[in-house]
Amino acid sequence: MTSMTDFCKLHYLTAGNSSSPAVAFLHGFLGCGSDWEEIIAVLSKDFYCVTLDLPGHGQTKRNSNPDAYSIKGTAKALQATLDKLGIAQCALVGYSMGGRLALYLAIMHPRRWTRIVTESASPGIEGVAERAERQKLDNKRAEELKRGDFEGFLQSWYQQPLFESLKRDRARFDRLLERRRSNNPMELAKSLKGMSAGIQPSLWSSLPQLEIPLLVVTGEHDVKYQALAKEMARLCKTASLATVADAGHNAHTEKPAQYAQQLRQFLRGKTEVNDEKDRVERSRQIHRHQIP
Repeated sequence: MTSMTDFCKLHYLTAGNSSSPAVAFLHGFLGCGSDWEEIIAVLSKDFYCVTLDLPGHGQTKRNSNPDAYSIKGTAKALQATLDKLGIAQCALVGYSMGGRLALYLAIMHPRRWTRIVTESASPGIEGVAERAERQKLDNKRAEELKRGDFEGFLQSWYQQPLFESLKRDRARFDRLLERRRSNNPMELAKSLKGMSAGIQPSLWSSLPQLEIPLLVVTGEHDVKYQALAKEMARLCKTASLATVADAGHNAHTEKPAQYAQQLRQFLRGKTEVNDEKDRVERSRQIHRHQIP
Protein backbone atom coordinates (compact mmCIF):
# COMPACT_ATOMS: atom_id res chain seq x y z
CA MET A 1 0.00 0.00 0.00
CA THR A 2 1.34 3.43 -0.90
CA SER A 3 0.77 6.85 0.60
CA MET A 4 0.42 10.15 -1.26
CA THR A 5 1.33 12.33 1.73
CA ASP A 6 4.52 14.39 1.70
CA PHE A 7 6.13 12.26 4.41
CA CYS A 8 6.35 8.56 5.27
CA LYS A 9 4.80 6.83 8.24
CA LEU A 10 7.93 5.56 9.96
CA HIS A 11 8.30 2.14 11.53
CA TYR A 12 9.66 2.53 15.05
CA LEU A 13 10.41 0.64 18.27
CA THR A 14 10.74 1.96 21.81
CA ALA A 15 12.70 0.75 24.83
CA GLY A 16 12.92 2.01 28.39
CA ASN A 17 10.58 3.95 30.64
CA SER A 18 8.48 6.53 28.79
CA SER A 19 8.88 8.90 31.74
CA SER A 20 12.68 8.97 31.27
CA PRO A 21 14.42 11.53 29.03
CA ALA A 22 13.80 10.58 25.39
CA VAL A 23 16.47 9.84 22.77
CA ALA A 24 15.76 9.15 19.08
CA PHE A 25 18.30 7.16 17.04
CA LEU A 26 18.79 7.78 13.31
CA HIS A 27 20.60 5.16 11.24
CA GLY A 28 22.74 5.62 8.16
CA PHE A 29 22.14 4.70 4.52
CA LEU A 30 21.32 0.97 4.11
CA GLY A 31 20.62 0.74 7.84
CA CYS A 32 17.59 0.31 10.07
CA GLY A 33 16.57 0.99 13.63
CA SER A 34 17.83 -2.39 14.83
CA ASP A 35 21.39 -1.28 14.04
CA TRP A 36 21.29 0.41 17.46
CA GLU A 37 20.30 -2.69 19.48
CA GLU A 38 23.54 -3.01 21.43
CA ILE A 39 23.53 0.69 22.27
CA ILE A 40 19.86 0.61 23.31
CA ALA A 41 20.51 -2.34 25.63
CA VAL A 42 22.76 -0.04 27.69
CA LEU A 43 20.97 3.30 27.39
CA SER A 44 17.39 2.12 27.89
CA LYS A 45 18.12 1.74 31.60
CA ASP A 46 18.28 5.52 31.90
CA PHE A 47 16.55 6.84 28.77
CA TYR A 48 13.40 6.32 26.74
CA CYS A 49 14.91 5.16 23.45
CA VAL A 50 13.19 5.39 20.07
CA THR A 51 14.68 3.68 17.03
CA LEU A 52 13.25 4.40 13.60
CA ASP A 53 13.48 3.04 10.07
CA LEU A 54 13.99 6.14 7.94
CA PRO A 55 12.21 6.49 4.56
CA GLY A 56 13.33 3.85 2.07
CA HIS A 57 14.67 1.58 4.80
CA GLY A 58 13.64 -1.37 6.92
CA GLN A 59 9.94 -1.80 7.60
CA THR A 60 8.86 1.77 6.83
CA LYS A 61 6.18 1.65 4.14
CA ARG A 62 6.85 3.03 0.68
CA ASN A 63 5.44 6.35 -0.46
CA SER A 64 4.48 7.49 -3.97
CA ASN A 65 5.61 11.07 -3.36
CA PRO A 66 9.36 11.62 -4.04
CA ASP A 67 9.34 14.53 -1.58
CA ALA A 68 8.75 12.05 1.23
CA TYR A 69 12.33 10.81 0.73
CA SER A 70 13.95 14.25 0.88
CA ILE A 71 15.65 15.54 4.01
CA LYS A 72 12.69 17.89 4.55
CA GLY A 73 10.17 15.07 4.16
CA THR A 74 12.22 12.81 6.42
CA ALA A 75 12.36 15.53 9.07
CA LYS A 76 8.56 15.86 8.91
CA ALA A 77 8.15 12.10 9.28
CA LEU A 78 10.39 11.98 12.33
CA GLN A 79 8.60 14.83 14.07
CA ALA A 80 5.20 13.29 13.29
CA THR A 81 6.37 10.05 14.89
CA LEU A 82 7.55 11.85 18.02
CA ASP A 83 4.22 13.70 18.17
CA LYS A 84 2.42 10.36 18.03
CA LEU A 85 4.52 9.12 20.94
CA GLY A 86 3.82 12.27 22.94
CA ILE A 87 7.49 13.31 22.96
CA ALA A 88 7.71 17.10 22.99
CA GLN A 89 11.50 17.24 23.37
CA CYS A 90 14.26 14.71 23.01
CA ALA A 91 17.91 14.15 22.16
CA LEU A 92 18.93 13.02 18.68
CA VAL A 93 21.69 10.53 17.86
CA GLY A 94 22.49 10.17 14.16
CA TYR A 95 25.04 8.11 12.25
CA SER A 96 26.32 9.23 8.81
CA MET A 97 23.16 10.04 6.80
CA GLY A 98 21.25 10.06 10.10
CA GLY A 99 23.80 12.51 11.48
CA ARG A 100 23.18 14.90 8.60
CA LEU A 101 19.48 14.63 9.36
CA ALA A 102 20.10 15.33 13.05
CA LEU A 103 22.05 18.50 12.21
CA TYR A 104 19.32 19.62 9.81
CA LEU A 105 16.67 19.15 12.51
CA ALA A 106 18.81 20.93 15.11
CA ILE A 107 19.16 23.98 12.88
CA MET A 108 15.66 24.06 11.39
CA HIS A 109 13.73 23.15 14.56
CA PRO A 110 16.09 23.99 17.44
CA ARG A 111 13.55 24.16 20.27
CA ARG A 112 12.58 20.51 20.01
CA TRP A 113 15.96 18.96 20.81
CA THR A 114 17.80 18.74 24.12
CA ARG A 115 21.10 17.40 22.79
CA ILE A 116 22.51 16.35 19.42
CA VAL A 117 25.01 13.59 18.68
CA THR A 118 26.48 13.10 15.23
CA GLU A 119 28.63 10.10 14.37
CA SER A 120 30.76 10.18 11.22
CA ALA A 121 28.57 12.91 9.74
CA SER A 122 28.96 16.26 8.02
CA PRO A 123 26.89 19.46 7.70
CA GLY A 124 26.89 18.97 3.93
CA ILE A 125 28.81 20.18 0.88
CA GLU A 126 29.35 23.87 0.19
CA GLY A 127 30.79 24.10 -3.31
CA VAL A 128 28.32 24.26 -6.20
CA ALA A 129 30.46 22.04 -8.45
CA GLU A 130 31.07 19.54 -5.66
CA ARG A 131 27.37 19.40 -4.85
CA ALA A 132 26.51 18.74 -8.50
CA GLU A 133 29.15 16.01 -8.68
CA ARG A 134 27.80 14.34 -5.55
CA GLN A 135 24.23 14.45 -6.85
CA LYS A 136 25.42 12.88 -10.09
CA LEU A 137 27.19 10.11 -8.16
CA ASP A 138 24.17 9.36 -5.97
CA ASN A 139 21.87 9.27 -9.00
CA LYS A 140 24.26 6.79 -10.62
CA ARG A 141 24.25 4.63 -7.50
CA ALA A 142 20.45 4.79 -7.40
CA GLU A 143 20.28 3.49 -10.97
CA GLU A 144 22.60 0.63 -9.98
CA LEU A 145 20.17 -0.31 -7.22
CA LYS A 146 17.26 -0.28 -9.65
CA ARG A 147 19.05 -2.65 -12.03
CA GLY A 148 18.60 -5.48 -9.56
CA ASP A 149 22.08 -6.65 -8.51
CA PHE A 150 21.58 -5.73 -4.87
CA GLU A 151 24.21 -8.16 -3.60
CA GLY A 152 26.76 -6.66 -5.97
CA PHE A 153 25.82 -3.18 -4.79
CA LEU A 154 26.31 -4.16 -1.14
CA GLN A 155 29.70 -5.70 -1.82
CA SER A 156 30.79 -2.61 -3.75
CA TRP A 157 29.51 -0.23 -1.05
CA TYR A 158 31.44 -1.95 1.71
CA GLN A 159 34.62 -2.02 -0.36
CA GLN A 160 34.96 1.69 0.35
CA PRO A 161 38.05 2.38 2.51
CA LEU A 162 35.82 3.95 5.17
CA PHE A 163 34.51 0.50 6.09
CA GLU A 164 37.79 -1.42 6.18
CA SER A 165 37.90 -1.78 9.97
CA LEU A 166 34.23 -2.78 10.06
CA LYS A 167 35.15 -6.10 8.44
CA ARG A 168 37.74 -7.12 11.05
CA ASP A 169 35.03 -8.85 13.11
CA ARG A 170 33.67 -11.09 10.36
CA ALA A 171 30.76 -12.48 12.37
CA ARG A 172 29.57 -8.99 13.30
CA PHE A 173 29.95 -7.79 9.71
CA ASP A 174 28.01 -10.78 8.37
CA ARG A 175 25.14 -10.00 10.73
CA LEU A 176 25.16 -6.41 9.49
CA LEU A 177 25.01 -7.61 5.87
CA GLU A 178 22.02 -9.80 6.67
CA ARG A 179 20.15 -6.78 7.98
CA ARG A 180 21.10 -4.83 4.86
CA ARG A 181 19.73 -7.58 2.62
CA SER A 182 16.29 -7.16 4.18
CA ASN A 183 15.96 -3.73 2.53
CA ASN A 184 14.08 -3.10 -0.70
CA PRO A 185 16.62 -1.82 -3.28
CA MET A 186 13.97 0.21 -5.12
CA GLU A 187 13.17 2.04 -1.89
CA LEU A 188 16.85 2.54 -1.13
CA ALA A 189 17.24 4.17 -4.54
CA LYS A 190 14.58 6.74 -3.59
CA SER A 191 16.39 7.48 -0.33
CA LEU A 192 19.77 7.77 -2.02
CA LYS A 193 18.44 10.38 -4.43
CA GLY A 194 16.23 12.24 -1.96
CA MET A 195 18.75 12.39 0.90
CA SER A 196 21.77 13.04 -1.30
CA ALA A 197 24.32 15.39 0.23
CA GLY A 198 24.35 17.02 -3.19
CA ILE A 199 20.74 18.15 -2.72
CA GLN A 200 20.45 18.96 0.97
CA PRO A 201 21.30 22.52 2.02
CA SER A 202 24.81 23.05 3.34
CA LEU A 203 24.60 23.70 7.08
CA TRP A 204 28.17 24.87 7.66
CA SER A 205 27.25 28.55 7.90
CA SER A 206 24.55 27.82 10.51
CA LEU A 207 26.83 26.03 12.98
CA PRO A 208 27.92 29.23 14.81
CA GLN A 209 24.27 29.90 15.70
CA LEU A 210 23.64 26.43 17.12
CA GLU A 211 22.91 26.65 20.86
CA ILE A 212 22.08 23.00 21.54
CA PRO A 213 24.87 20.89 23.10
CA LEU A 214 26.49 18.92 20.27
CA LEU A 215 28.71 15.84 20.51
CA VAL A 216 30.68 15.10 17.34
CA VAL A 217 31.78 11.45 17.38
CA THR A 218 34.30 9.85 15.04
CA GLY A 219 36.24 6.61 14.96
CA GLU A 220 39.98 6.77 15.57
CA HIS A 221 40.75 5.34 12.13
CA ASP A 222 38.30 7.56 10.22
CA VAL A 223 40.84 10.23 9.30
CA LYS A 224 38.56 12.01 6.84
CA TYR A 225 35.74 12.52 9.34
CA GLN A 226 38.12 13.38 12.15
CA ALA A 227 39.16 16.39 10.08
CA LEU A 228 35.53 17.30 9.41
CA ALA A 229 34.73 16.97 13.12
CA LYS A 230 37.47 19.42 14.05
CA GLU A 231 36.14 21.95 11.53
CA MET A 232 32.65 21.56 12.98
CA ALA A 233 33.95 22.08 16.52
CA ARG A 234 35.77 25.26 15.55
CA LEU A 235 32.53 26.72 14.26
CA CYS A 236 30.13 25.52 16.93
CA LYS A 237 30.55 26.95 20.43
CA THR A 238 28.50 24.15 22.02
CA ALA A 239 30.39 21.28 20.39
CA SER A 240 32.42 18.55 22.07
CA LEU A 241 34.62 16.06 20.25
CA ALA A 242 34.67 12.35 21.08
CA THR A 243 36.86 9.67 19.50
CA VAL A 244 36.04 5.97 19.66
CA ALA A 245 39.35 4.14 19.99
CA ASP A 246 40.32 1.53 17.37
CA ALA A 247 37.15 2.14 15.35
CA GLY A 248 36.44 3.39 11.85
CA HIS A 249 33.45 5.06 10.20
CA ASN A 250 30.77 2.85 11.78
CA ALA A 251 31.97 3.27 15.35
CA HIS A 252 28.76 2.24 17.14
CA THR A 253 28.81 -1.13 15.38
CA GLU A 254 32.53 -1.75 15.76
CA LYS A 255 32.88 -0.74 19.42
CA PRO A 256 29.38 -0.67 20.94
CA ALA A 257 30.42 -0.80 24.62
CA GLN A 258 32.85 2.09 24.34
CA TYR A 259 30.44 4.07 22.17
CA ALA A 260 27.53 3.55 24.58
CA GLN A 261 29.65 4.71 27.52
CA GLN A 262 30.64 7.95 25.77
CA LEU A 263 27.09 8.53 24.61
CA ARG A 264 25.61 7.92 28.05
CA GLN A 265 28.06 10.37 29.61
CA PHE A 266 27.12 13.11 27.15
CA LEU A 267 23.38 12.52 27.40
CA ARG A 268 23.63 12.79 31.16
CA GLY A 269 25.24 16.19 30.73
CA LYS A 270 28.69 15.23 31.98
CA THR A 271 30.76 15.89 28.87
CA GLU A 272 32.53 19.25 28.82
CA VAL A 273 32.56 21.37 25.68
CA ASN A 274 35.76 22.01 23.78
CA ASP A 275 38.68 24.01 25.07
CA GLU A 276 38.76 27.60 23.89
CA LYS A 277 41.46 26.77 21.36
CA ASP A 278 39.01 24.45 19.62
CA ARG A 279 36.46 27.27 19.31
CA VAL A 280 38.49 29.54 17.10
CA GLU A 281 36.66 30.59 13.99
CA ARG A 282 37.33 28.40 11.01
CA SER A 283 39.03 29.89 7.95
CA ARG A 284 36.65 31.22 5.30
CA GLN A 285 38.16 28.86 2.79
CA ILE A 286 36.45 25.65 3.83
CA HIS A 287 37.78 22.43 2.33
CA ARG A 288 35.37 20.76 -0.05
CA HIS A 289 34.54 17.19 0.92
CA GLN A 290 32.73 14.26 -0.65
CA ILE A 291 30.45 12.47 1.80
CA PRO A 292 29.42 8.81 1.60
